[in-house]
Amino acid sequence: MAAKPKAVVIIGIASLVVAAFASYSLYSYLKGQETKVKSAVATSGVVVAALEIPAGSAINLTQLKTVNWPQSDLPKGFYTSADQVASRVSMDKIAPGEPVLESKLVPKDGQSGILTYKIPEGHRAMTVGVDPVSGVAGFIMPGNRVDVVLTTSQMSGQQQPVSKIVLQNVPVLAIGQVVEQQKDGKPLAVPTVTMDVVPNDAERLAIASTQGKLQLVLRRAGDADIAKTSGETVVKVIGMSSSASAPRTSSKEKPAPKTPKMSKDSKTEKPAVKPAEKPAEKPVDMMNVDVWRGSHKSTEHFKTEKQQEMTK
Repeated sequence: MAAKPKAVVIIGIASLVVAAFASYSLYSYLKGQETKVKSAVATSGVVVAALEIPAGSAINLTQLKTVNWPQSDLPKGFYTSADQVASRVSMDKIAPGEPVLESKLVPKDGQSGILTYKIPEGHRAMTVGVDPVSGVAGFIMPGNRVDVVLTTSQMSGQQQPVSKIVLQNVPVLAIGQVVEQQKDGKPLAVPTVTMDVVPNDAERLAIASTQGKLQLVLRRAGDADIAKTSGETVVKVIGMSSSASAPRTSSKEKPAPKTPKMSKDSKTEKPAVKPAEKPAEKPVDMMNVDVWRGSHKSTEHFKTEKQQEMTK
C-alpha cells in the first residue's frame, strides 16, 4: 500500500515536467511569430509628393507629406523629413504619392543646369529649329518620341523637292523658341526642339538642318519600329494620287472577252465551238418596170442578163 503514493508522486512530477516543456516550446514559437509579424509591419516615415511636382520646379513644403512606409521595402535614396527636400529642384515629374528620392532631384551643386542631368550616358542633347506647326502645335512635349522629316530641293540630280525621314524614334528633351531677325528687320520667333541623340545622329541632324525644312512626326507611345522608306517627290506623290483616283476601266476600252462555256456532252470538258456563221448574201441587182393597165399601175421585176447568166 505504501508504494502507490510514491508512484503517484512520480507520475505527477513527470506530468509537470512535460507540461512545462510544452508550455515553453509554445511560448518560444509564439514569441518568434510575434517578432516576424512586427518586423513585417514595421514602418518608417518617408517623404512623398502630396501634389504633382513638375519637372524643373523648386519644391515647397505644401507639395510634400510624410507617410508610413514598410521597412522591408524602403526605396533607395528616400527622405524622412520634408525640410530635407524643401527648396530642392525636381529633375523629373513626381506624381502624387510617389516618394521623393535623391535620384529625382537636381544635385545641390548643379541647380543652374537641369537638362545636363537628363541626358543619358553616351548621348548628346541637340537643339534645332523646326516647322512652327509640327514643333509647337501643342502635341509634341518633352518625353515624347518623334521622327525627323527633311524636305529639301538641294539634292544633286533632283529638280524637284524631296521629302525623306532622316531620324526615327528620337526622344524629345525640351521645347522652346529663339528670336531671329528677318531681312526686313522684324523679329521672328522660331520654334526649337531639343532632342536626345547619339553622336552619329547629331552629325546627320546638323547636316539636315542646313538643307531645308525640318518637320517632326509624333510617334505612338511604345512604338519603336524603324520604318524603311525611299523618300517621296512631287512626281511620285502626284502619280500615286492620279493612279488611285483613275477608274479601273475606260468607256472606250473593249470589255474583256467572256470565257467560253464548257460543253456538257464532252468528256474532256473542252469549250464548245460555235458553228461558223454563213456570210451574208449580197443583194441581187434587179430591173424594175412600171406597167399601166388603165389607171392601175404595177411594177414588174426582171433579172438582168448578167444575173440570168450567173443562174444558168
